[in-house]
Amino acid sequence: MSEDQVSKKFVYDFTEGNKDLKDLLGGKGANLAEMTNLGLPVPPGFTITTEACKVYLETGAEPVALSNEVSAHLEALERQMGKRLGQPDNPLLVSVRSGAKFSMPGMMDTVLNIGLSDASVAGLAAQAGNERFAWDSYRRLIQMFGKTVLGVDGELFEEALDEAKRAKNTPNDLDLDAGDLERLVDHFKEIVAKQTGHEFPQEPREQMDLAVRAVFDSWNTDRAKLYRRQERIPGDLGTAVNICSMVFGNLGADSGTGVAFTRDPASGHQGVYGDYLQNAQGEDVVAGIRNTVPLADLEQLDKSSYDQLMQIMSTLETHYKDLCDIEFTIERGKLWMLQTRVGKRTAAAAFRIATQLVDQGLIDEAEALQRVNGAQLAQLMFPRFEEHAKSQRIGWGIAASPGAAVGKAVFDSYTAVKWSRSGEKVILIRRETNPDDLNGMIAAEGILTSRGGKTSHAAVVARGMGKTCVCGAEELEVDTKRRRMTVPGGAVIEEGDVVSIDGSSGKVYVGEVPVVPSPVVEYFEGRMHAGADDADELVQAVHRMMAYADRVRRLRVRANADNAEDASRARRFGAQGIGLCRTEHMFLGERRELVERLILADTDAERDEALSALLPLQKADFIELLEAMDGLPVTVRLLDPPLHEFLPDITELSVRVALAESRKDSNENDLRLLQAVHRLHEQNPMLGLRGVRLGLVIPGLFAMQVRAIAEAAAHRRNVKGDPRPEIMIPLVGTVQELEIVRDEAEKVIAEVQAATGTDLKITLGTMIELPRAAITAGQIAEAAEFFSFGTNDLTQTVWGFSRDDVEASFFTAYLEKGIFGVSPFETIDREGVGALVRSASEAGRATRPGLKLGVCGEHGGDPESVHFFHEVGLDYVSCSPFRIPVARLEAGRAAAGKRSSDSR
Repeated sequence: MSEDQVSKKFVYDFTEGNKDLKDLLGGKGANLAEMTNLGLPVPPGFTITTEACKVYLETGAEPVALSNEVSAHLEALERQMGKRLGQPDNPLLVSVRSGAKFSMPGMMDTVLNIGLSDASVAGLAAQAGNERFAWDSYRRLIQMFGKTVLGVDGELFEEALDEAKRAKNTPNDLDLDAGDLERLVDHFKEIVAKQTGHEFPQEPREQMDLAVRAVFDSWNTDRAKLYRRQERIPGDLGTAVNICSMVFGNLGADSGTGVAFTRDPASGHQGVYGDYLQNAQGEDVVAGIRNTVPLADLEQLDKSSYDQLMQIMSTLETHYKDLCDIEFTIERGKLWMLQTRVGKRTAAAAFRIATQLVDQGLIDEAEALQRVNGAQLAQLMFPRFEEHAKSQRIGWGIAASPGAAVGKAVFDSYTAVKWSRSGEKVILIRRETNPDDLNGMIAAEGILTSRGGKTSHAAVVARGMGKTCVCGAEELEVDTKRRRMTVPGGAVIEEGDVVSIDGSSGKVYVGEVPVVPSPVVEYFEGRMHAGADDADELVQAVHRMMAYADRVRRLRVRANADNAEDASRARRFGAQGIGLCRTEHMFLGERRELVERLILADTDAERDEALSALLPLQKADFIELLEAMDGLPVTVRLLDPPLHEFLPDITELSVRVALAESRKDSNENDLRLLQAVHRLHEQNPMLGLRGVRLGLVIPGLFAMQVRAIAEAAAHRRNVKGDPRPEIMIPLVGTVQELEIVRDEAEKVIAEVQAATGTDLKITLGTMIELPRAAITAGQIAEAAEFFSFGTNDLTQTVWGFSRDDVEASFFTAYLEKGIFGVSPFETIDREGVGALVRSASEAGRATRPGLKLGVCGEHGGDPESVHFFHEVGLDYVSCSPFRIPVARLEAGRAAAGKRSSDSR
């Protein structure tokens, strides 16, 4: 045994922890301890730490000291409860639940009633005075234990249960009596023996130890790893295990179980939200096997417990200063708290709740900004169904997670994943979902279930992922085996038929329903004003968070825009300039012929003629762009495409020339063009003649573009505009390249100033998109007034990846194997690409202290990347117009987070 294992404490009683020990006790254990400390009615128990799990995962065995520690805590629990685990005449029963630092739907399901056996089931019946309850509890143990600990297919138990209900001619498991359940227990034990080759374990401690080990093993199940990758949760945290004395909600009509929220997790509105199920155990609610009643109905069923629950909910929300998600059980009129956590919520609820808590004085604006994020804001910008569109409603369920989702109906997760990978949009339809459906839920546009409520597995997971979800659409008969759904009236929706679901209203439609822009987009477009009397409540909340983010952020946010239309939209969305105007997009269409003429030019006269034809077109482009962004900086990147993008396809052109020659009507221009294509053909165009290399090889090309920019700026000055152009030289790898182009540009700008009599303030800089440029940034800064990091190409060249090729070939495998948690093209690779950005920034400013630094790759709109760019000290990020609000919000969150940590 290592000294480390000896010195560590691996088990904590609920009385020993608190909510700040989530790293050690997991979220569930830390919050059980916190509720215990608050004096709330929590069943006694103890938590096995994440440290014990880490040892198990590293060595394949539990820490040597763990068994004795568990025994000591179990004995203390037995003394407190006055009965022993599995005691035949009066058994102590416990639950075993996983509990990582972060709530993870991919983790192991709870196992209830551990300690029950053939020897103790009669004792439980005698103590409870309820034989049915005892056999119901025993069948639940075998079913949960068999599926989650022993790996038996859960469908086998479900089929056996359905068979028992059919024999009784009832759809409700409550109609099964003690004799029915006793026979079901025998059937369940036969299933276990047949599927595992072993009898169901009868020794209580063995049951508990096996369940604990299963929790540890569940950390590395495929579904757990998938969820961690999806949510970017580190893989080395491990999970805690919570062992809690059982309280029973299945003792009769005066018992039950429920889930409560201190506010509506779908809308954020205050009120009484949740579900309650009489005569049931905890998992029945989230599993959705019986439809629940609204929590408000509990007031009529058990007013004393209801009043106590309302008081506890108020206590917890005030204590945690946030929406709380609560699980509870009522055992013969006594209320017990089984869990609380800061609840998952929809994007709309997140913004509403954050502002409500500020108004209530529970948190300040800086904390409110940390309660929302850019991913949620992006969700709110998605379209919604057109209100008055022609549509055919086929069902109506519970609005569990908002949004408008349209796709082909699929009835299992495998098909959802398969079809989505083929580019199909799908809606996953199930009676109810369970953790095994996680892959399909991720792949689907939305989720529809015929059972369950707002606290069912489908609803909770969908809200956490930002997926549209409708639950409990009881009128829809889902037949997963036959892959079809029958709607009221008898019509059938087959797999592959298109359906539309509205997670904001709970309505389900057949066919595709048209969508309209969201009110949040209307607000950003300026067509909806947050200050109006009839302003949408959500828009008001978004406006408040955006206003605060804009006040505190240090990073400015610019747009990647290549035309006046995009630039104008970006400005409406809050852009503070253009960080990247890609001029190659201006040479497509009819202008492509002029570029071909430039490339084919054999003489200076021919080249000058082509450039002269391009100049006024480019000037007009830049006038429009500078007008749209008047008073704000506009960074124009000189031409940077692989040259082949301006030339015809070599195969297509060869065929055209060959056919023309066979007809003896060959075109001399096509022959010259084919010769040029052969001469300029490259094996790897992305690393070939492009960027600054193109400007150096084709005389006059960059000078023409610089002249067009300068003349456009002069024109804007003459009409009393305020143009602020910045010229960016692309793909520089050495300072000498930059110096040559810069010298030529300065001469052209001086000529335009002299000719127009205007004073033009045009800065010259470069895009850092090659590793060598980043490494020699100190030298390059001698000739550059600004750096803009082209993180798309920098990622390609650092990794040696061709983005289009690798994303279509092996990236999926890399993500599945955990090599990537997320694509480096989506979120900045901090250790590689990020390290170059950091070192280049430091070296550049060491040479030129006032060097302006920005980023113009699409990482500029990625929430996590924005935080990194804030840390590095860049001046701005630039991204596509639609992502500008996300970048603004995240820049504010980065600054507010730093300020709050500094104050601590």
